[in-house]
Amino acid sequence: MMQNLRVLSTVAVLVASGFSLATGTYGQTQGMERRDERRDTRSESRAAKQTCKAGDEKSRAECRQQKRHVKQQGRQNGSSQTPQTPPANK
Repeated sequence: MMQNLRVLSTVAVLVASGFSLATGTYGQTQGMERRDERRDTRSESRAAKQTCKAGDEKSRAECRQQKRHVKQQGRQNGSSQTPQTPPANK
């Protein structure tokens, strides 16, 4: 009887520890990852614009275009991982 109790308690501890390890592996959801990618893209585009403005050889419009280009590249790189299709209008 006592041996059965030990076995059951050991199994319960192993199951509980396995469950806690399994839930700990998923730290971020897909939404959080996409938000982080957007933030990274924004910071890269801001840095590109600041670099462009510091150079003094391009106009403001050309620097804006360069910033847009960097942001568009970030969107295309992010969308290849998770394709987003627009909802169909019926």
